[in-house]
Amino acid sequence: MKDFADLWVALDTTTKTNLKVAAMKDYFLRADPASAAWAVWFLSGRKPRSAVTTKQMRMWVTESLGLSDWLFQECYDAVGDLAETFTLLLPASDDPVERSLADWVENHLLPLRGMEQDRQKAAVFRAWGELDTRQGFIWNKLITGGFRVGVSQSLVTRALAQASGIPAEVVAHRLMGEWSPTPGFYTRLLSKDTGDADASQPYPFCLAHPLEAEVETLGDVSEWFAEWKWDGIRSQLIRRSSRVFLWSRGEELVTDRYPELEALGEAIPDGTVLDAEILPWFDGRVQPFALLQKRIGRKVVGKKLLEEIPVVLMAYDLLELAGVDLRNRPLIERRIALANLVAELETRPANSLFALPGKASAVPSSPAKTLPLPLRLSPEVPATSWEDLSRERDQSRFRSVEGLMLKRRTSTYRVGRVRGDWWKWKVQPFTFDGVLIYAQRGSGRRASLYSDYTFGVWDGDRLVPIAKAYSGLTDEEMKRVDAFVRKNTLETFGPVRTVEPELVMELGFEGIARSTRHKSGIAVRFPRILRWRTDKTMQDADRLENIEAMLPKAGGPESENRAGSVPESE
Repeated sequence: MKDFADLWVALDTTTKTNLKVAAMKDYFLRADPASAAWAVWFLSGRKPRSAVTTKQMRMWVTESLGLSDWLFQECYDAVGDLAETFTLLLPASDDPVERSLADWVENHLLPLRGMEQDRQKAAVFRAWGELDTRQGFIWNKLITGGFRVGVSQSLVTRALAQASGIPAEVVAHRLMGEWSPTPGFYTRLLSKDTGDADASQPYPFCLAHPLEAEVETLGDVSEWFAEWKWDGIRSQLIRRSSRVFLWSRGEELVTDRYPELEALGEAIPDGTVLDAEILPWFDGRVQPFALLQKRIGRKVVGKKLLEEIPVVLMAYDLLELAGVDLRNRPLIERRIALANLVAELETRPANSLFALPGKASAVPSSPAKTLPLPLRLSPEVPATSWEDLSRERDQSRFRSVEGLMLKRRTSTYRVGRVRGDWWKWKVQPFTFDGVLIYAQRGSGRRASLYSDYTFGVWDGDRLVPIAKAYSGLTDEEMKRVDAFVRKNTLETFGPVRTVEPELVMELGFEGIARSTRHKSGIAVRFPRILRWRTDKTMQDADRLENIEAMLPKAGGPESENRAGSVPESE
């Protein structure tokens, strides 16, 4: 555990990418396979289910130290991190017990789940008595399920590649999908034999950077392939070894949640991997993402939901065909192969796509009606100049898309977010001016500042909350807002302060939908602060009816926001 705790400190105390990679590489070279496997698991963002509730942990700490709840809360508010608060309050061992990370996790952390509460408490206190401050902090992070560290999976991949000499793209592929942190997995992860792709494993996704420069700086428009930037769930549909797997970009296996797409997977040739977007689709038109959210997270999708919110797979790349990895082929070649595949599928009887062996039809069918294919080829947006593309981009909201994707025609399918070949050219965000009405302290380095804000707009003669935002201000501006909050608090509700409604800020957001869960009746997507409007007073803030006017027009069954979509022919 000491080596892993030292690694965490090394990662947390630098912002330099090369130093982070070097620290992880050094750890992997020294760690035993069992501990290294758990380190990869935690560093790549995975974590075991919380073994002990934070409520129990807090009660044990306050009881053992004789602290009142209000005093603990003051400590927590000042620190901003529960695990760190526990660590600072509890005494550390001057003679910590030497155990590996794997030992602590497998023999002390995981067994807590099956224990009675009294035995749990004794085991946790015993662990606290055997760890120094650094190790105790990591233990508290792991036990509460709150372990996070400032490294991406791509950096972990780089470190493993440097430690093993295995190409980074091979390591990245092996880290995709489901795996368990065992010594055997770690050994296979760094194996020199690179022909071991598991049937279910997706490929690492190729990601685009936002285009911040003028589009003309990309050169000749003819070198670029343009398509709409769809607002759905990025995914890969895989058919290998006569089995179907549907993975989200978050590395979640979601096959069972989209039975119509599982049926589609049964129809595509074995040894095929599609890179695509799951989209809500009705009457030949794409629908707002808010509609798709009703299906996200559902473990079981009933017939009613399938009928009300059908989905399609909007395919824009072909990564594997007949078991051959196509990622190093130029984009234009992959697109031709993809178009041929989609055309071939469209010639088949549609109802045959949904006849899964031993299963009911995935989509309601009728003998008198031919079912549409739940697969679309993401169309190219043709243009002879950047001006043409700019005009098309201006129509994005009418089409319920976020803008354009620009991909170099000769580009290969690379791992991760790499500059130069793929760009997302999004439309400018929706905006409104809101009044700061609630504030609470942040977490981590912002634990001592009021940095989490709720904004309201006018509904008649009252302000109603419409959005929360946590980013967009400079450090200096945040300090000024913090001072304002402390001097102008009207009421407190737990950690939340109601403040004098004076500060006006311009907020940007990407999407808007009706919502019965919000007092305003509106939910906005990805809100963030664009600028502090020191030139405006609270009376100048936007009115709710102005924001409601941004809602898509109504249309379609069971939906209040199905407008602005793309006709199927486009």
